[in-house]
Amino acid sequence: MTEPRIQYAKAADGVSIAFWTLGEGEPLVWMPTNPSHIQMEWELPQVRSWIARLAEKRRVVRYDWRGCGLSDRDAIDHSLDALVLDLEAVVDRLGSERFSLAGSFDSGPPAIAYAARHSERVSHLLLWCTYARGCDAYGTQEAQAWSALTDKDWKTFTETVSHSILGWADSELAGWYAALMREATTPEAAQAMFGPIRASDVTDLLPRVKSPTLVLLRRSTVWPPANLTRDLASRIPGAQLVVLEGTSPAPFLGDTATVISAIENFLGEGRVPEPTAGSPQPGLVTILFTDMESSTALTQRLGDAKAQELVRAHNTIVRDALRANGGSEIKHTGDGIMASFTTASGALESAVAIQRAVTAHVEQHTDSPLGVHIGLNAGEPVAEEADLFGTAVQLARRICDHAEAGQVLVSNVVRELAAGKSFLFSDIGDVVPKGFDDAVRLYEVRWREET
Repeated sequence: MTEPRIQYAKAADGVSIAFWTLGEGEPLVWMPTNPSHIQMEWELPQVRSWIARLAEKRRVVRYDWRGCGLSDRDAIDHSLDALVLDLEAVVDRLGSERFSLAGSFDSGPPAIAYAARHSERVSHLLLWCTYARGCDAYGTQEAQAWSALTDKDWKTFTETVSHSILGWADSELAGWYAALMREATTPEAAQAMFGPIRASDVTDLLPRVKSPTLVLLRRSTVWPPANLTRDLASRIPGAQLVVLEGTSPAPFLGDTATVISAIENFLGEGRVPEPTAGSPQPGLVTILFTDMESSTALTQRLGDAKAQELVRAHNTIVRDALRANGGSEIKHTGDGIMASFTTASGALESAVAIQRAVTAHVEQHTDSPLGVHIGLNAGEPVAEEADLFGTAVQLARRICDHAEAGQVLVSNVVRELAAGKSFLFSDIGDVVPKGFDDAVRLYEVRWREET
């Protein structure tokens, strides 16, 4: 594959930005991480393969961060607004009136800022393993330890960061990335960049993002913390969150096929695939039930039309969460949805996403009385005629009945299946569900930030 030709664009403040393109069609501008070197990254086979796959149906655009790689090394201003200027320079140089935009890690905030300010130009916004506030991402113990090395031992800093993020098992790959960082910038320039990055905060801009948005993360990455990416997704109107298994923060490593599939579906249709309806999985599954709070009373108080608006909001929120976490909708129960998952962690991710999205909905619609109860159980139900039956299903239903609005209650088997994951549970004791003779131990999922 021929190496792309390096070109230059001039930012409004005079900084020269190096970039290249690959492929034809509507552009996908994948913003750089810090530090970047677009010529060196092309030398890695995994990166070449990844970009070539993305470029099969579109024009992929990559550029270097100001002060890095082949861009102007003398740049002084590294503020959020300056980074937005770099993006503007590249897309204007390409003559692109409308394009898809992807931001990852430190380029997430400027990508969000641009999308919020120029929704007419961003057809799709894709965010990978990123955050809204730099102080949150760089306040972790790992990041603080890295920062302490920046001005003391540059080589040790690059090696430590590279191995910590990419893993200690693949020393060759980690060594390559450490070398790229050292070639991409200097310790002094890195220090000048990290200050504004830590100060970046686009929290107030999140509600202003109007472009269709897909947020992707791998569940077990070291940095940035996954909860920051989840929180970001919950604050962008209509954003879809896809949580993938794996530890690598690099989209071109690990299970790249799943990442590519999610991106292709999103860019092709403006949304990720619909959850599979009526296809219950055999064997051990986790069952999730949702139930709208006091739906009958709401209909009486609000009237049919207003009550149906709440039902539609509930359905959209739940189906987006199922879609993002591999759930299959089994049936609509009138005021709730029953779904199944092949993994307990996927069901729990979905339940948490639903409650966070409901909270965001109520915050944006202060007159909305939407509240959702959620219950989960796991077992081996009987699959028949696109439905699931049996004790496992009945118990999941009863657990949902026991939950209050805003709660996610689970059986002990669900808690045990999710052992080792990042979920927190509170023991609420034994409960005898309606229709059952024996007590069942229930646990509440602690999903709210304050807990």
